[in-house]
Amino acid sequence: MTNKLIDEIRNNLDNGNVTSEMLFEEATSKAKKYQDEYNSFVTIMDNKEELEGNSILRGIPYALKDNISTKGILTTASSNILKDYIPLYNATIYKKLKESGAVLMGKTVLDELAMGGTGTTGHTGIVRNPWNKERMIGGSSAGSAAAVALGIVPFAIGSDTGDSIRKPAAYGGVVGYKPTYGRISRYGLFAFASSLDHLGVFARSVKDVSYVMDIVKGHDEKDMTSLPDEDISYVDNIDNDIKGKKLFYIKEVMDITSDNDELKNIMDNFKEVISKCKSLEFEVEEVTFGKELLEAIYPVYNVISCAEATSNNSNLTGIPFGSRVEAGNVYDIMVKTRTKGFSELIKRRFVIGSYVLQKENQEKLFLNASRVRRLIVDRMNELFKKYDGLIMPTSGDIAPLFDKASDKLSDEYLILGNHLVIGNFGGFPSISIPSGFVNNMPVSINITGRAREDYLVLNMANKIEEVLGCKGMVAKDE
Repeated sequence: MTNKLIDEIRNNLDNGNVTSEMLFEEATSKAKKYQDEYNSFVTIMDNKEELEGNSILRGIPYALKDNISTKGILTTASSNILKDYIPLYNATIYKKLKESGAVLMGKTVLDELAMGGTGTTGHTGIVRNPWNKERMIGGSSAGSAAAVALGIVPFAIGSDTGDSIRKPAAYGGVVGYKPTYGRISRYGLFAFASSLDHLGVFARSVKDVSYVMDIVKGHDEKDMTSLPDEDISYVDNIDNDIKGKKLFYIKEVMDITSDNDELKNIMDNFKEVISKCKSLEFEVEEVTFGKELLEAIYPVYNVISCAEATSNNSNLTGIPFGSRVEAGNVYDIMVKTRTKGFSELIKRRFVIGSYVLQKENQEKLFLNASRVRRLIVDRMNELFKKYDGLIMPTSGDIAPLFDKASDKLSDEYLILGNHLVIGNFGGFPSISIPSGFVNNMPVSINITGRAREDYLVLNMANKIEEVLGCKGMVAKDE
């Protein structure tokens, strides 16, 4: 039953065909069954929480990324330095879900401190793709994506700083939504890069994402960046008429030449999606974005995110936080704790961030990166004056094999592999929805819209989902 959509689960609960206890037992049993094979979870709950609330989610189990604070429950951010950390407070998103009656069944594996896109750097091991164990699920919200793709839970919570919800959703054949910046309170989320961090939702349909968003969105006095609730029910608006809505796609992506048959098949799938959009009476046009701006996304993201990550994680020293390595003085404690506690990838990011933030480098690196970020966002806002959304292939590849190395200087990677970051640069709502299969692996399209128009992005995505025939997919349909 946990592999079904929320409406069906709700109906079975209301009709007495299942109980919340049965759903919790099913979810935790599946999680334990698949754990050795796929490694989705850091913690699988032993006991079901006492039910609260009376929302549509009451009694329904879900999974929470392990960089979201849960009072009294281990929260590691998949890092050795926090492997024993048990928070003293609840994140707002967890509090809202608990008050709605949703039931936490587990905390999911991520790339260490949410810094990565492979699902391979968590301290408990790599997360495998439910469609093919030899392939990545992507990251950093790897475990949340895998838990939904495996049918363990109908929805899960993740975080997205560059594409960390939308890319794993694409690789896992599920829906992944990153809302407008501030739409969900980030109080209790372990910060990676504060100007880019978003909380969001994995589910198996746009409607299910909307159900969850209606509960978790809204202003929070504990997060000064959170937006006031616009008092719009996303679920009630997903069936609105979209005739005449305008979408654009980026010409520079369509111009990428490659001998890669996989990419050709993904682009063919995208062209079919465009044709179906036009049949729904969307207006869809090709637009030149600017190749220099597109090629700048990857380096700009690296500079800004590493700088902010270095600052945000400076407290992980073994003194106020972290699994301490004892030494003769405070300085040696910090050095040894951070040396032992972080993986090589994290240490490299902190070195880059520290270099960027050095006084003599701030103007040349950090401030220039911020200026280019503004140029990219300005270009998007200029296009949003005419168009209601950007539609693109979510990724230029299917879920990569673990031993596959990408050419990070190719247009295929620089442009098609990183366009999702635009949504983080501008805080734009952005959703990935499954659109078919290539080489027996799921592929996906992404829709990004104007800031604060989450209801419209979900509305457009729902209409497109209806004609793609991929709603409700699970890799393990028991």
